[in-house]
Amino acid sequence: MRSRIALALLAALLAAAPLAAQVADSSPFRRLDLPTPNAYRSAGGMPGPGYWQNRADYDLAATLDTAAHRLFGTGTIRYTNNSPDTLRFIWLQMDQDIQASGSINRMAPPPPLLFADVPFDMAVTGPPGGFIVDSLTTDHGVAALYHWDTMERIDLARPLAPGETMTVRMQWSFLVPVNGVARMGRDGPLYEIAQWYPRLAVYDDVNGWNTLPYIGPGEFYLEYGDFTAAITVPAGYIVASTGELTNPDEVLTAAERDRLARARAADTPVAVISAAEAGQPARTRPAGTAPTFTWRFAAHNVRDVAFAAAPNFRWDAVGLPLGGTRRLIQTFYRPGAANWEEAIRMARHAIASHSRWYDYPYPQASAVEGPIDGMEYPMIVFVPADPARTALGWVMMHELGHQWFPMTVGSDERRYPWMDEGFNTFIDLYTVSDYFRADDPVHADSVLNGPLGAYPANAVPGQEQPMITAPAEVHNLYWTAYQKPALMLRILREDVLGPEAFDRAFRAYTARWAFHHPQPADFFRTMDNLSGRDLDWFWREWVFTTSRLDQSVDSVVPDARGDSVRVVLGDRREMVMPVEVRLTWSDGTSETRRIPVEAWNYGRRHAFTVAAQGRRLVRVEVDPRAVYPDVDRSNNVWTR
Repeated sequence: MRSRIALALLAALLAAAPLAAQVADSSPFRRLDLPTPNAYRSAGGMPGPGYWQNRADYDLAATLDTAAHRLFGTGTIRYTNNSPDTLRFIWLQMDQDIQASGSINRMAPPPPLLFADVPFDMAVTGPPGGFIVDSLTTDHGVAALYHWDTMERIDLARPLAPGETMTVRMQWSFLVPVNGVARMGRDGPLYEIAQWYPRLAVYDDVNGWNTLPYIGPGEFYLEYGDFTAAITVPAGYIVASTGELTNPDEVLTAAERDRLARARAADTPVAVISAAEAGQPARTRPAGTAPTFTWRFAAHNVRDVAFAAAPNFRWDAVGLPLGGTRRLIQTFYRPGAANWEEAIRMARHAIASHSRWYDYPYPQASAVEGPIDGMEYPMIVFVPADPARTALGWVMMHELGHQWFPMTVGSDERRYPWMDEGFNTFIDLYTVSDYFRADDPVHADSVLNGPLGAYPANAVPGQEQPMITAPAEVHNLYWTAYQKPALMLRILREDVLGPEAFDRAFRAYTARWAFHHPQPADFFRTMDNLSGRDLDWFWREWVFTTSRLDQSVDSVVPDARGDSVRVVLGDRREMVMPVEVRLTWSDGTSETRRIPVEAWNYGRRHAFTVAAQGRRLVRVEVDPRAVYPDVDRSNNVWTR
């Protein structure tokens, strides 16, 4: 009998198993499905003991033909395979080929992106262009070439073994577009040059070769290395570039060299080229009759090189003491550019303020005024003039903030712009607010509250997309990549973890992954482990979904004797957050309770009892400071 009962119970359990397997865990606190930690990326969010990263060092030369608007380049790449894999081919990013007649961008142009109602057009216009490659060789041979959109595969005659370095030599040219997808271009005699040479694609432990084409909205993912760049321009031109100028005696006058040396040691700006001197004839340059000068730059441990050149730049510079050494801060701008005489102070403040997270790692930082509405490269940024100094201040400090994300912390912008634009926008909130606090406190507050204020117009049900969405598919990049992640991190810092816990973790993330390639899971795990909190619920709702928050006061009931009051709070939508509730009593006193997110462990209602002490409760309000994006504030308040 017992055996028959046991068999019957076993059969019942087996029959019920498929039904049980269909029941999904719907808890907001369920584990987030992240990649399994391994030797390359640890469970604590650090690079693992086996972490590797390939390296690309470049020696580049460019000649700018300002009559034909063409750039002629030569270059040598030394590519080191630090991976455990034998590479039988390599991929080059040919980003200028976005201008080619048959590019994805031309055939399926992206719509203009709106940044707070300002259009940012990344559709290719103008005559067909792209790289013309005159020669391409490697010391491992070339078995075959394969080109696809903005990517070029080189099949190697001799594979590249682990630990081995190969050399690629190239010669190319291209027509400099007027508008290079809003990231580079020209305006009369002024050139802002980027994506100007073939670049090694990243081979990493997550995706192997990263071959997503350059369509426009997605930015760049690049290897680190050392660079030299020799830039030949007409004799009257001034050049600003990634790196340090290594031949000032050949391209600067004695007076300019003296001013530049004084500026590095000074705490107030020095005019290296004044308004009166800007645009003077080439004979005021160093002695010589050559029609062109070659400016030489060197950069250590950077992921890219960009430069700007014009015959009429004003040039301001100032020093900044940081970590025991002085950085050189520079601005280059055309005479008459609105508010740019103040730009040098803005730039200096930006580098100093952003360094609260990680000391600025490079010897100089340059900001160039020109036609590009805002774009960042290592040690150099392109920023437009603006009649509103507050607007100029935001763009200046935002572009310089990119020196931390992604120039120092080399995330994959092509897939995860929220780890680049969003992290940068977050640190900008504090830097910009601090700059304007003394003379325009209203604007300073509006900057800090900007992402929250942008929520109603952008987090529209049925239209909003998760932050994890690929940038090429995002309809509202302004929100998804910039403002929403900044709001997420500000709430995490100010109202979930607190500044002390957040800052320690965020600084650790920046330091751990400086000059490395983090993935989202590396960030999540670092923040969790350093703060001591399980934040799976937070990352899921902010990054992977479009969950909404609606906290409410559901009921307030005094007991029969009036000794206490029972308050019931509700969580009416998908998102959970900690609760701040303010209780106001009949005697005019009030108290604020901060209830942790664990209040929702047992469901969507949370009740607590408070002693009346001879008073009557006359008002209960959740989120009284209005710091959360609560979608229905009509149920946030109960009054007697």
